Amino acid sequence: MDLYNAGEWMLDRNIAGGCGDSVAIRCRGQSTKYTDVLADAWRVQAVLSELGVVAGQRILLVVNDEPAFVSWFTGSMRAGVIPVPLSTMLTGHELATIAADAEPDLIVVSAEFGDRLDAITVAAPSLRHVVVVGDLDRELAVPSSSWSDVPAASEVGVAPTRRGDPAFWLYSSGTTGLPKGVIHRHENLQATFDAYASHVLRIHRDDRCLSVAKLFFAYGLGNSLTFPFGAGATALLEPRRPTPQIMLEHVRLEQPTLFFASPGFVAALLDTDAPDDAFASVRATVTAGEALPADLQRRFSDRFGHPVLDGIGTTEVLHIFLSNTLDNQRPGTSGRAVPGYSARLCDDEGADVTDPDIPGYLHVRGPSIASGYWRREEATAAAFHDGWLRTGDVYTRSADDLWTFLGRNSDMIKAGGIWVSPAEVESVLVSHPDILEAAVVGSRNVHGLEEVVAFVVARSGCDIDAGVVDMYCRDLMASFKRPRRLFVVDTLPKTATGKIQRYALRAQLDQVADQSNGTD
Repeated sequence: MDLYNAGEWMLDRNIAGGCGDSVAIRCRGQSTKYTDVLADAWRVQAVLSELGVVAGQRILLVVNDEPAFVSWFTGSMRAGVIPVPLSTMLTGHELATIAADAEPDLIVVSAEFGDRLDAITVAAPSLRHVVVVGDLDRELAVPSSSWSDVPAASEVGVAPTRRGDPAFWLYSSGTTGLPKGVIHRHENLQATFDAYASHVLRIHRDDRCLSVAKLFFAYGLGNSLTFPFGAGATALLEPRRPTPQIMLEHVRLEQPTLFFASPGFVAALLDTDAPDDAFASVRATVTAGEALPADLQRRFSDRFGHPVLDGIGTTEVLHIFLSNTLDNQRPGTSGRAVPGYSARLCDDEGADVTDPDIPGYLHVRGPSIASGYWRREEATAAAFHDGWLRTGDVYTRSADDLWTFLGRNSDMIKAGGIWVSPAEVESVLVSHPDILEAAVVGSRNVHGLEEVVAFVVARSGCDIDAGVVDMYCRDLMASFKRPRRLFVVDTLPKTATGKIQRYALRAQLDQVADQSNGTD
């Protein structure tokens, strides 16, 4: 039997390889060595055994980016128990909906999120125990204990798991419908390290990884756990919700070498007065979540003096599978397929789109693709087919194999009978000197025809003149692509993963139309 355990790969392998005394985690100015993380993983395994949580059962993690998250995630996998990290940004009601679906036996929660436990315990009668990280001054409906009170444990062995066994779940962001539990195998974490971190980032033991995306995201899990722990490097964890000021201070103090962000956060950093040498320690910035407009890529790279590698990944694939590289960045594109992954475009009938620059639906195949969705047979069948994942993204591929994002299936706009890519229009808008961020959607006008509508956020100290922006667009895009209406807003609605919620913007437009028509 081919035994393999992802927790063992992350921890025991590093210690056997001589990294035991190396710094695994820096958090709140404190260092945690790899031997310390393994010792805490043993504590986790001892607690699970004492509580009767056995292999195959689920535990929920509503935990900040701090050492306790790493200990519980790796320790659970070592025990064969399935950790399910959940977004700390969700409300009690939202967490309760997921808990009812996952049917956990235990939940680990940072104390500041304790007010959400009542809703969760009502929704998940399977829940038998709560472990609190920090001090929680309230009564709970189920038995609880404090992580800080758990005593040290002697060495605990690794469960006899195999590469293809379920290791952990991640819940999709749920931009439409309810979130789905994405089931990942033990082998999937190392697969993302071997493919992306090794080949694209060329990560090594001296690297220090700082991520805007949190550990409960697939993107953040790779950035702050899989990649540094795969290389015996250091993860720089920030428990607080990230802001440009917080992350700039973190960069100054901890001197990361790899920085992971979203396009929106890149825009926000460019809108600060950070000195040009603020990222002097960083050898590369990685972006994912939304397509990074070419202008933002160029400005960030030129200002801070290092490559910016935009790419695309999904929860189902676990991390980035199309990417620019250290040697080749093509602004406005997602680069090429990461070694180990294959991508193709299909038309509405499922036939391959082989001609260059013709839009198609993106399919991907590779070693880290999830097994499927928990108790979602129809959704699994629709998304996963013969080893390929239907991503729901519309892309083009150039003659030299560069991939360019056009939008989600439902985001594409047909204006004047011609397909318009929201990403293309947004890329032009954010290149305007007064515009920080932009989101483009389609909307029906009074004649029932679809037109392009833009929502824009101004840069600090700037005012946006719709007429000036329109003249700017006239010089840079075809008439049918130009926004026919432009709304200036303070912020854009986004998912927890940083993706723009275009459906929310369309709902705002519907509301405006109803008010104009005098309807309730």
